[in-house]
Amino acid sequence: MNKFINSYLEKIIPVPFNLSTNDGISKIGGGSPEFTVTMNKAPSKEDLAISTSLALGEAYMRGDIELDRDLYEVLNLFLGNMSNFVTDKKVLKKLILTPKNRKNQKKEVSSHYDIGNDFYKLWLDESMSYSCAYFKSDEDSLYEAQVNKVEHTLDKLQLKEGMTLLDVGCGWGFLLKHAAKKYGVKGVGITLSSEQYAKFSEDIKNEGLEDMLEVRIMDYRELEESGLEFDRVVSIGMMEHVGRGNYDLFLKNINAVLKPKGLFLLHYISALEEHEGDAWIKKYIFPGGVIPSLREIINILPNYRFYTLDIESLRRHYNRTLLIWRKNFNENRAEVEKMQGKEFARMWDLYLASCAATFNNGIIDLHQILMSKGVNNDLPMRRTV
Repeated sequence: MNKFINSYLEKIIPVPFNLSTNDGISKIGGGSPEFTVTMNKAPSKEDLAISTSLALGEAYMRGDIELDRDLYEVLNLFLGNMSNFVTDKKVLKKLILTPKNRKNQKKEVSSHYDIGNDFYKLWLDESMSYSCAYFKSDEDSLYEAQVNKVEHTLDKLQLKEGMTLLDVGCGWGFLLKHAAKKYGVKGVGITLSSEQYAKFSEDIKNEGLEDMLEVRIMDYRELEESGLEFDRVVSIGMMEHVGRGNYDLFLKNINAVLKPKGLFLLHYISALEEHEGDAWIKKYIFPGGVIPSLREIINILPNYRFYTLDIESLRRHYNRTLLIWRKNFNENRAEVEKMQGKEFARMWDLYLASCAATFNNGIIDLHQILMSKGVNNDLPMRRTV
């Protein structure tokens, strides 16, 4: 078994390291070891043959695998090599390709976002923004960077007082609240999360924004028949839940509610190439989640006369955001364990660290695409942000 494990790990980890098992310590790779992996219990050959990420991820969650170096630092050394990971798509078909109907997708979204507002409050900033921040300087706090992101996004939409704004996948509502207060726009946010809906509804009332903002539990597929119409539409961190095969349907529904010459800003985690996604992430973190490539979204835009005005990558901003989230998370680790248990805490630490590493290695990216519905010659000719 040791010989198999050594050979298996050497294929996926391109740096030298020590492997400690009950049979002793063996060195894998040439050069000075970067870290030591202690395997209290090795994953089975069968599990490793089905999925690298599931077998190793579950072993880490259980405490079967320990490291003598920070988890993010270790993952950052080899997650750029994920193309060498094993995934048996036939065995994992039901996990990788989940149904994209409304009922199942609501269940999948709720499984992540409805863990509880008290949980997310432990490690998000006071804006309760659960998406990539925007750091103008190294000194920016997470809250300042989240305000920067919202303002950076709203500036691109060129809002004016009295305009209407739809936020598809509005989260806890920080962007819409900021837009209403700063620009005087009227907004509607839609979400599938009951926890997010409850908090956003409470905030609207407490902050006296009832005449300007509304939040609904609503599927994006309901937009086309809603009769709603907006000057601007924004969607941040929601496209990843739509699922490959539904991107055209998503854009069709945006088109249905966006006025001619209106602007749509799509902010989403993207990939260089198309793939079904990681098995461990799908099982434990984002059931049904799929990361679209940039090119497959761009290719659909002409179907709805969406003119691409601007594309910006915020990849490194998301790496920094995740590292801060992870720091906050681990500073409140005892409370997380009290709420959810040690295995859950190890799982979420692995999720935050691995996502930070994959952004840093370019396995995933973050793009903002600004587009207009039809030609809009009334916009400034130069980029303003």
